[in-house]
Amino acid sequence: MVTQAIVKMGNKKLATPSTPVANFKNPLSGCPELALLIQNMKDTMIAKEGVGIGAPQVGCNKRIIMFGFDENKRYPNKQPVPFTVLINPQYRPLSEEMIDGWEGCLSVPCIRGLVPRYLSIEYSGYDLQGNLVTRLAEDFHARIVQHECDHLDGILFPYRLKDLKEFGYEDELGEQIYL
Repeated sequence: MVTQAIVKMGNKKLATPSTPVANFKNPLSGCPELALLIQNMKDTMIAKEGVGIGAPQVGCNKRIIMFGFDENKRYPNKQPVPFTVLINPQYRPLSEEMIDGWEGCLSVPCIRGLVPRYLSIEYSGYDLQGNLVTRLAEDFHARIVQHECDHLDGILFPYRLKDLKEFGYEDELGEQIYL
């Protein structure tokens, strides 16, 4: 297992929009650097107990995200989300309905904020074999995808807060962040 240092808020790489991954059919066989990046991202996400991670968070400004978990100590009351790697992901809301939810981020450690996100989305991107993946997601699953896609556009969750009174350290916010 090889973990990477997480790039934290304030680092220019997190504020820089990522470039698409070009010309790939099978990233695992055709691009060993990409395969290594993806494995390192997965190892890092698991080691840091994240539910998702974007390539910029390990210092690589490529449009790659991954997410998923069965159980997670940082989000103990959330339903499992299937592990997914998406290359060049995008999403679209299925309605204008938005819902506020508590978010944290490996790049903004120990802090949470109440962030509005679309309740339901359709997302797509390419898997590790270069196949197009398209899925519907709602609730926490949709929130994770939107959060990780934001990383690819140089956006961190604090930039989306409606009210700075709903932003703070996890230990000070208490149990409300787990609801």
